[in-house]
Amino acid sequence: MKIRIVSKRNEIEDLDEGEKVIHLAFRPSNEDIFKLVMTCRNIEVIQIPTSYRRTVSKTVETFLDIRNIQLIEGDVWGHRKDIDEYYSISPEIMGKIQDMKVNGSSDEEIAAKLSQEGKLKKDMLLYILGKD
Repeated sequence: MKIRIVSKRNEIEDLDEGEKVIHLAFRPSNEDIFKLVMTCRNIEVIQIPTSYRRTVSKTVETFLDIRNIQLIEGDVWGHRKDIDEYYSISPEIMGKIQDMKVNGSSDEEIAAKLSQEGKLKKDMLLYILGKD
């Protein structure tokens, strides 16, 4: 799975319509979120850093809820956008998820354990688990 990294407002208009998971590395305004949703018609998740999450308005939260788009907190630590505009979930994480599922762990247990070990927050892991 890949997360598209958007580091500047002006990149929104150049996004592919089919993007499903976007990480906004800047503090988005209401207009930025609305533009993002209109540009990426298939979007399922918008991830923003924890410090920016508190500044998102209730209007935007309601808008995203109505459209069934998850707004989650998180970062993409260590990613260099100058090398690749996507952050890829490592095969090791995907392998651990599969191993834990085979051993009967619940999605909540898997997300809690892997969020402590890795770079991904629990909400993003729960999204990934829901996609399987």
